[in-house]
Amino acid sequence: QVLLVESGGGLVQAGGSLRLSCAASGPSINTISVGWFRQAPGKEREKVSVLSSWSINQYYAEAVKGRFTISGDRAKNTMHLWMNSLKPEDTAVYYCAAEMAPGLGYGYWGQGTQVTVSS
Repeated sequence: QVLLVESGGGLVQAGGSLRLSCAASGPSINTISVGWFRQAPGKEREKVSVLSSWSINQYYAEAVKGRFTISGDRAKNTMHLWMNSLKPEDTAVYYCAAEMAPGLGYGYWGQGTQVTVSS
């Protein structure tokens, strides 16, 4: 079992930056897959970025490639999502989620953090 707690959301102007953090308690992030998802009002939840212990490739949605960077802090068992050049369409509730083994799906979710980008 893993407990995930997000932080770092807020209000920022277009073009600005934010860093989201996802603190994990339980298994080490080095042994699981942690992803960032977002859901805007009236839209389906979408996968934004994934850092997986069983893949050397990081995943980024096309909409955020070149602007967002995912990273892990092993000492603090925390994942970060660095978001630059933010756009109003990035406005959403951002969630981190954990997949415990390949193919199991993201069964553990944080409470979410609101990101609002003003134009």
